[in-house]
Amino acid sequence: MEPLWKLIYLFEPAPLTLMLTAITVTFASAFRALTHGKEMERNRDFSESSITLDGPQALMIPLMSSCSLLLMFYLFSSLSQFLTIFTTAAAVFSLFFCFSPFVAYFNSKLGLVDPFLSRCCAMSFTRTQGLLFLVCIGIVGTWLVTGHWVLNNLLGISICIAFVSHVRLPNIKICALLLCCLFLYDIFWVYFSERLFGANVMVAVATQKASNPVHMVANSLSLPGLQLIAKKIELPVKIVFPRNLLGGDIPGSNSADFMMLGLGDMAIPGMLLAFVLCFDHQRSKESINPLNLSSLRGQTYIWYALPGYAIGLVVALATGTLTHAPQPALLFLVPSTLGPIIFISWIRKEFMLLWEGTETISKDKDRELEV
Repeated sequence: MEPLWKLIYLFEPAPLTLMLTAITVTFASAFRALTHGKEMERNRDFSESSITLDGPQALMIPLMSSCSLLLMFYLFSSLSQFLTIFTTAAAVFSLFFCFSPFVAYFNSKLGLVDPFLSRCCAMSFTRTQGLLFLVCIGIVGTWLVTGHWVLNNLLGISICIAFVSHVRLPNIKICALLLCCLFLYDIFWVYFSERLFGANVMVAVATQKASNPVHMVANSLSLPGLQLIAKKIELPVKIVFPRNLLGGDIPGSNSADFMMLGLGDMAIPGMLLAFVLCFDHQRSKESINPLNLSSLRGQTYIWYALPGYAIGLVVALATGTLTHAPQPALLFLVPSTLGPIIFISWIRKEFMLLWEGTETISKDKDRELEV
């Protein structure tokens, strides 16, 4: 155990940037989930594009995650190319999903005409969307060639936001079930997996690099500039920052040169924040604009969950700094986000509303409209 004064390390650029990025991504994921829900309400034909979890599905997530973790632990070298190709496709569509609202916003503000281009997979494509899709392919292609950590973070953040927007939690009952199961899942695979499998499975999988299919193709074709193409790349399943973020040295290939945080440590709390934000929004008559803080005055539960997430993240990083050992972040993030929401809702006698979820509020509003 390190002395407490070592916690001053948390004020260095890399830890600060990691924490600010994680908090911002979790916050942005909740708002993108809310705006995506509004889009689905306007276009009911696309309602199947989001999944609302029920009890059995919430239980299956940690079980399937455990199976996937073991599969990658034992067969990562065999599956790495497949994982890279699958991640590449997911990253392209996630980037497109995240950037589309900004493109639409600027088109409307500038009054630009965006003519219809084509129709694909039950979705209409405009010219601007087609150009955006090509830009997303270019960004992912650059990541495949260089493997740069900044692009890795960009792709990981977009995948996290897309996941939170498309996988929804209907009420606090399912929230608590999912978060508690993942709470135990994270503790087991970080603290106890080494006793059963001879290595820390979570850390081993998180720090492995995948084979780059672009390098293999270029090598087989004897293309020039092969040395500029990364042979192995980090998959965007985490965000990473060099420990010498503002230093003069270039970080090496060793994972010890980087600080990292798994996407699940942002996505899972982000799902909870998305639920309480949608819950607050359905109870409020005011619209929510993430760029206008004055529109957030009535959104109460989000302001208890978000500081809780920040506190849990700081405690997780502080514990890792003092112990020099990897920590299951959900061990700290689940109590610090779920706990305040349950406590405040119980004090306000609104716990049963959260327990039943937003469907009850929608039904109540429908009854009021009928009257």
